[in-house]
Amino acid sequence: MKYLKFSLRTILFALIFIAISCKKQNENSGGSDSKFAIDSTKIGAFFNKYPDFKPYNSEIKALYKKHNYQYVWYDDDGRNDFAEVLYNKASQLDVEGVPVDLPYKQDFETLFSEDRSKPDLNNELLISSMYFFYAKKVYAGLDPQQSKQLGWYLPREKSSYVDYLDALMKDSDLIKKDEKELIGQYYNLRKGLGHYRDIQKKGGWGTIALTDGVKSLKSGDNSPAVAALRKRLFLSGDLASDDGSTVFDAALLEGVRKYQTRQHLKNEDFVSSAMIADLNIPVEERIKTIIVNMERCRWIAPDYADAKEYIAVNIPSYSLRYVRDGKPILESNVVVGKELNKTVVFSGMMSYIVFSPYWNIPKSIIEKEIKPGIAKDKNYLQKHNMEYHNNSIRQKPGDQNSLGLIKFMFPNSNNIYLHDTPAKGLFSKDARALSHGCVRVEKARDMAVLILDNDKNWNAKKVDEAMHSGKEQNYTLKRKIPVYIAYFTARADENGNVSFYNDIYKRDAHLAGMLYK
Repeated sequence: MKYLKFSLRTILFALIFIAISCKKQNENSGGSDSKFAIDSTKIGAFFNKYPDFKPYNSEIKALYKKHNYQYVWYDDDGRNDFAEVLYNKASQLDVEGVPVDLPYKQDFETLFSEDRSKPDLNNELLISSMYFFYAKKVYAGLDPQQSKQLGWYLPREKSSYVDYLDALMKDSDLIKKDEKELIGQYYNLRKGLGHYRDIQKKGGWGTIALTDGVKSLKSGDNSPAVAALRKRLFLSGDLASDDGSTVFDAALLEGVRKYQTRQHLKNEDFVSSAMIADLNIPVEERIKTIIVNMERCRWIAPDYADAKEYIAVNIPSYSLRYVRDGKPILESNVVVGKELNKTVVFSGMMSYIVFSPYWNIPKSIIEKEIKPGIAKDKNYLQKHNMEYHNNSIRQKPGDQNSLGLIKFMFPNSNNIYLHDTPAKGLFSKDARALSHGCVRVEKARDMAVLILDNDKNWNAKKVDEAMHSGKEQNYTLKRKIPVYIAYFTARADENGNVSFYNDIYKRDAHLAGMLYK
């Protein structure tokens, strides 16, 4: 009897062990009887053969675990059509502003020229690796830690490209109509990139060379430089036609003004040496700038523009846009931080407005500017409407307060905010990186009126009274408004017409170095 009990117990344990082993085998291989089963133990060997795809190891394993270790790209009808679509997209990464090629190009060429009906583990894993390579390069961009090295602190969206593949499998047209995967500006720049690449293929636009002693071109001038200018503006789409004339005529002047407007240059009736220097930037450099800014677009969640309202500041263009219901309701010039006091790239939620503000002067400014001023002039504080307060120094409210008559607060660790300024003349300057880090807004009063236009406690008259009261007043907004401070040195309209801005913080070259590897 004891022997029988022992035998039954032994058999029972053996059956349990077999059941567990079979379960593990099914989990790892999808069932050994399936011709589409994957043995997970062989995935490591694949990455030893294709080390450039090792960064996607964990995601590929997660993909096949989710699919019960079954083939994703092959079924009874052979390799699916979406694999072909993906290969076509991944083979044209330059269109997406990705300056690298798909690794193992020859292996993929061989794979996609072979019979589609044969399921093969190596090919299956190659296609999955291609998918993650494409998704990470085109949709995700550089790792968030790398973008932070470039001073980019806007929040990065985390996406599961394992889950996204399932959506693509159900509707392969999503990858062809991918306008919702990234922000709209990305696709505008992509159009511009195609245009500039066409110019590059045709030999570029050369240079405009002024003769010795000549510093500008104007109406009526007759010289080879005029013909070069005409060709340059025609190629960039600012001039309708190029007849090769060396005479600076009315049609050319119209093209000059169009270029000036697009590039946000002063509208002048002549072409200055500074404008010629801008025109002479090689098309290859313009292409690199577009690619760098397409990369920055990948770092912004595509749904940010879906917010009911938001305020966006672009540092290199010295501009602010207040958007409501998808339409800009205010555009304003701004002054941003100078090189030594860079305005930080980040986002926050505007929660209150301060009318007739005090300026609580930062310690760094007190040490570098205020104290030396006091040492030279004992009446320095009085002359600048300043006073000691809580072991520090602040400037009293008034027309000459450095923050102007109003400031817009979105609490953050960087102590950055938007504010008015008494120095209105700064907004007429071409280069406006002049502040200590905060953003000075030319149309601060107009923005306040718009922010409060749906608040029954306020109207334009009350805003003006609060701004000029000479008494600081905080007002909490009924709704919080997202504020984005970004850094784009190129922007494009819906037709792909690109505007370029000076890289005032010298960040493009560093980013390009990360991308062009």
